[in-house]
Amino acid sequence: MPHANQSSNIQTSQQLPLISISWDYQNAKLSPSQAKSLLDLAQSKGRVISAKVYYNAQCQDQLSVKDDFGNLFNCLNVPCPLKDSADNQLIADCLGEIHSNMSPDIIMLISGDGDFVKLVLNLQKLGKQAIILAQKGNVKQKLKELADEFYFLDDLPRLTSNKTQPQNTALMSRINCKEAIEYLIEAIKTASRQGKPTLFGHIDKLMRQRCANYQGYLSISTDDGKKFKSFSQFIDVAVKDGKIKKQNQQLFLTELDILAA
Repeated sequence: MPHANQSSNIQTSQQLPLISISWDYQNAKLSPSQAKSLLDLAQSKGRVISAKVYYNAQCQDQLSVKDDFGNLFNCLNVPCPLKDSADNQLIADCLGEIHSNMSPDIIMLISGDGDFVKLVLNLQKLGKQAIILAQKGNVKQKLKELADEFYFLDDLPRLTSNKTQPQNTALMSRINCKEAIEYLIEAIKTASRQGKPTLFGHIDKLMRQRCANYQGYLSISTDDGKKFKSFSQFIDVAVKDGKIKKQNQQLFLTELDILAA
């Protein structure tokens, strides 16, 4: 039988956001030390369950990927002469993970390639968060705007210099469900006024900006003290509460709340 503290640590680990890293090496070439900093950043935000780097060993400048990063990442060689072959493989694997038994809460995408705009939109429709890191001067503006969090790879040393381990979820629960729904409504109003899409990912980002105590769905406590398993589950509760409605993965105020606004 596990010791009480051991059981608590296991429970805390299981409640942390699950993170999957997908790295497009052709678009973003990192040194081994930068790759280690990348993993440190991911681990400061949750539990990393997958870390993959996609490359093409037929390209001279990608021959050393497995030797350089094989001890940190799952190195996936996509030896195809077609330009977007590695991108397509990354997208397919990412969507496969989302629909697996251990679906990540956060996808960390290392690329500035505009080919991933649709992937990010699909992830956000499914209630997932997209963190994007890219090199300066090599990122599509649309991809940058869509990201729930965006960082330049050059800033990795600064981002990880004061990193801390993920917080105990018992300490994160600093907002109740009723309060969270009110912030949700305000976020929808803000997005509507700005003419922005009310997709799950964008609304979640606005809620974080408006409420310091809101740190994602894991920071919301329900009336019975349980945690939400996903942002989508929280949205379903808000819909049942009659405050908002959901259509094609976008969120809208009910007519009653529109009149009140």
